[in-house]
Amino acid sequence: MVSRSYSNLLDLASGEFPAFGRTGKKLPRVMTVAGIISDLDEENTNSMTSDGPSSVTQDRMIIVGNQLPIRAHRRPDGKGWNFSWDEDSLLLQLKDGLGEDVEVVYIGCLREEIDPAEQDDVSQTLLETFRCVPTFLAPDLFSKFYHGFCKQHLWPLFHYMLPLSPDLGGRFDRILWQAYVSVNKIFADKIMEVINPDDDFVWVHDYHLMVLPTFLRKRFNRVKLGFFLHSPFPSSEIYRTLPVRDELLRALLNADLIGFHTFDYARHFLSCCGRMLGLAYESKRGYIGLEYYGRTVSIKILPVGIHTGQLQSVLQLPETEARVSELRDQLKDRIVLLGVDDMDIFKGISLKLLAMEQLLVQHPEWREKVVLVQIANPARGRGKDVQDVQSETHTTAQRINERFGRPGYKPVILIDHPLQFYERIAYYVIAECCLVTAVRDGMNLIPYEYVICRQGTERLDEILQLSPSVPKKSMLVVSEFIGCSPSLSGAIRVNPWNIDSVAEAMDTALVIQESEKQLRHEKHYKYVITHDVGYWANSFLQDLQRACRDHTMRRCWGIGFGLGFRVIALDYTFRKLSVDHIVSAYRRTKSRAILLDYDGTIMPQTSINKTPTPEAISTLKSLCNDPKNVVFLVSGRDKITLSEWFSSCDKLVIAAEHGYFLREKSDAEWETCVSVADFDWKQMAEPIMQLYTEATDGSSIETRESALVWHYQYADPDFGSCQAKELLDHLESVLTNEPVSVKSGQHIVEVKPQGVSKGVVAERLLSTVRQKGVLPDFVLCIGDDRSDEDMFEVIMSAMAGPNLSPVAEVFACTVGQKPSKAKYFLEDTTEIVRMLQGLATASDQMAHEDGLTSTFSPNVLKTPTYGFIRWMKLDNIFRHFFFVC
Repeated sequence: MVSRSYSNLLDLASGEFPAFGRTGKKLPRVMTVAGIISDLDEENTNSMTSDGPSSVTQDRMIIVGNQLPIRAHRRPDGKGWNFSWDEDSLLLQLKDGLGEDVEVVYIGCLREEIDPAEQDDVSQTLLETFRCVPTFLAPDLFSKFYHGFCKQHLWPLFHYMLPLSPDLGGRFDRILWQAYVSVNKIFADKIMEVINPDDDFVWVHDYHLMVLPTFLRKRFNRVKLGFFLHSPFPSSEIYRTLPVRDELLRALLNADLIGFHTFDYARHFLSCCGRMLGLAYESKRGYIGLEYYGRTVSIKILPVGIHTGQLQSVLQLPETEARVSELRDQLKDRIVLLGVDDMDIFKGISLKLLAMEQLLVQHPEWREKVVLVQIANPARGRGKDVQDVQSETHTTAQRINERFGRPGYKPVILIDHPLQFYERIAYYVIAECCLVTAVRDGMNLIPYEYVICRQGTERLDEILQLSPSVPKKSMLVVSEFIGCSPSLSGAIRVNPWNIDSVAEAMDTALVIQESEKQLRHEKHYKYVITHDVGYWANSFLQDLQRACRDHTMRRCWGIGFGLGFRVIALDYTFRKLSVDHIVSAYRRTKSRAILLDYDGTIMPQTSINKTPTPEAISTLKSLCNDPKNVVFLVSGRDKITLSEWFSSCDKLVIAAEHGYFLREKSDAEWETCVSVADFDWKQMAEPIMQLYTEATDGSSIETRESALVWHYQYADPDFGSCQAKELLDHLESVLTNEPVSVKSGQHIVEVKPQGVSKGVVAERLLSTVRQKGVLPDFVLCIGDDRSDEDMFEVIMSAMAGPNLSPVAEVFACTVGQKPSKAKYFLEDTTEIVRMLQGLATASDQMAHEDGLTSTFSPNVLKTPTYGFIRWMKLDNIFRHFFFVC
């Protein structure tokens, strides 16, 4: 069905009035929230998804940014506003890459403050004329959101500035954080007014709206959502200092596709997800993905481009040609070096000026010949740091001019007032070299614009007296710490902090051969012209469509509150195991086979003490004492340890070392399931593992009778994973001709004899039950890692074979939501143990009902069987409990 919010706004604007069977709550045209909400807001936690096909056939993209691509001007009479497109806005330019068949709707703020009395009229005008939905924020809330949290916390931190003192970025202020969350929620409310969740794509831009994906995913579990970060993403050492680090990471992971300009930024993000959330990523066929509660969050790495068509049209303007002619006469006989930067602390303007000074000191031959034109655009932020940068820039420029200036010659021309776009273009055209020496910048498109402008036009060639037959030339000196640097392979890359190095780069750019300048320009021009903003937008849309194509094939539901909300997405055949359901099946069956893993299943992987708890022992004993059950415990641990731990479980069948050893009961002898001639391969494998253990802090070797296991659970996540891959390759190459298999698991690399697997144990279990003369009509198999997948495969394939009853109830269950051959899952070991206690309770109850003698387990008092168990303490001795069906 068409969402009511969609028809409420867009259809009404177009004059169409669809009819509904009943009238829902009308969404307001304008939502202005002056207050601050808490980040613990639990509103709208229920899933909202469409339940029928959409009537919209045209693809629609909702582009969400902090600011709309709109210019607003008060009318001369002071009554009302005039609006026009902001041709310089990236959000407007990217529309060219989406195709004519994609309808675009914009959501964002206006730069100008609109009086509340005018907001309705402004909203209607922008919607009807520009397909824009303005978000109006109260001035105080906007200040706390933008100038507060965005510019004082996120922006400095993402540019590697730690708040070591109040003057450096400012200390974390929870009031500002709550304002940030509030604004993101207001944006979500605006999207609600126009979205058709079944068909629309939503593309959110930049760090101002990083928690918006959570609010959207909470309302629409299957929303098609992309996010692109236009700033750097810091390394984990920097990012982890942010008090709300987990909230922002989890919010971003509610998107389907997350885009970054460079691999470095994506690598830092993935590292943070691994170190702080324990998530691992995989690269498949060129695509990087993170598994997050059954959803695959894709990672996109592609630098944004410029709108070359717009730039080329400005080059042909008469104003541009006239300004180029003026600059040619004004700067005749001078070689122009050009810098274009915002006036902020990360653009490195003062470092560039110091490098210019150093150039004139070390190479006096350039005095009175070279001019640095530094265009300083107005700062986007405000505060003491901006004032300090302005003061330092003016002071440095003045000192250099006083030292090296001559009548008619100033080595530094500082332009700190706003320029028209065509004026800036004119400076690009006449500059011999462009200098971009930011100490940290997300992308920076100045070099791209410079390259296009240096290609020029026929008319500009005439003005500059250039022959059209001579190839164009340009030179770039760029910082290593800006996003465009990797894509400009012909540029001279510098460390902006090294003033001597930057000065030498300037000199190199001036003295390099003309043919070399031409080749570098040609290389850059081909890249920039083919990787424009349209190419970037189209590529992002294609990847977003690919990332969302299986939405309808998954069952989704939301869990969690506030910013901890996330969506679980599972295959329709993969669902959570209901305790009530399995207990019901357990009670009505007569021949049961139970197969249990230990570490990560009965005992948490994170637990340091791996000894089974008395409750676990008691539960296993209750299950084993039921004559209808055959219970196998399968573990990778050695047989001596398992014998000691489970000595009291007389009837428990134990498979040690992943099934190499098997013991059918406590007084029986251990037998081997696989025949192995010798273990000489250990003499080759163990020295190699020892080498990696010495080189990897936190790793260790576990020596078993049948296997060698290298553990790296306590090593650095990135380094441990890297070392594990190297060790796996090393062992495979050395042991190629040996009768062993080398496998990696969860934080382990294992070498064991061929043919040893938990699947063999599963087959043994089924045959053991069948030997009793009754085919199993109940099978439960539980595990948590890759080694347990062999058990699941055997159990599931047995459903069509002779080893199970035709009406057998089969429960293959994995721990956690992840790709698995099992059909069921439970969240963690706590739920596993609770479910097993429920089965043990059922056995004790049935034994009591049948008049049989059984050991009454104290766990019965703690175990839910059907529904909820409510019990309270009356004193330290007696407990009363009730079963509520």
